[in-house]
Amino acid sequence: MSGKLIVVTRDVAARPHDHVDLVFSGNSVLRLNDPRRFGSIHWQAANTTHWLLSNVGPEPFSNEFNGDYLFSCTRRRRTAIKTVLMDSHVVAGIGNIYANEALFRAGIRPRRNSSRTTRKECQTLVRAVQTTLSEALRAGGTTLRDYEGVNGDKGYFKVSLLVYGREGLPCHQCNSTIKRVNLAQRQTVYCPTCQS
Repeated sequence: MSGKLIVVTRDVAARPHDHVDLVFSGNSVLRLNDPRRFGSIHWQAANTTHWLLSNVGPEPFSNEFNGDYLFSCTRRRRTAIKTVLMDSHVVAGIGNIYANEALFRAGIRPRRNSSRTTRKECQTLVRAVQTTLSEALRAGGTTLRDYEGVNGDKGYFKVSLLVYGREGLPCHQCNSTIKRVNLAQRQTVYCPTCQS
């Protein structure tokens, strides 16, 4: 949410909201900075699953997250496809920004009832999720306000956003005006022409 892990050297003094240091051999320290105190640290034995992670869906880059899997998940749901995509029980780690971007790339409206997505659309959406996340990782993430990577660098994927944060602006593909709605209390943006 607002916390972050940063890598510093042992001689760097703690700042406000620095709560935990994990000190490594050599001179490296992994520091938890968390102004809102939403974060937590848990010790977990090797080759076991922590109870907080036991019901999390597959990782987006895993073989388990594929078109057939997503299609089967959408069959038993009567909610918007974007909500399904952001459900950590379905797939791990797809946040609001990346869900909006992947749905745009896949040509699927975020509010569409998930049970109306076809198997082919689910395959396209899985590829769009993986492409979006790959590009975001290469760019160091998305800094909108205060996000920084572990080395303190800002994420530059913001300059590549196709819909998120662009409501009222022309679509890069068709020039239609990008629309914004609230869906499950999250900012949801889409192109009314490119996404159906």
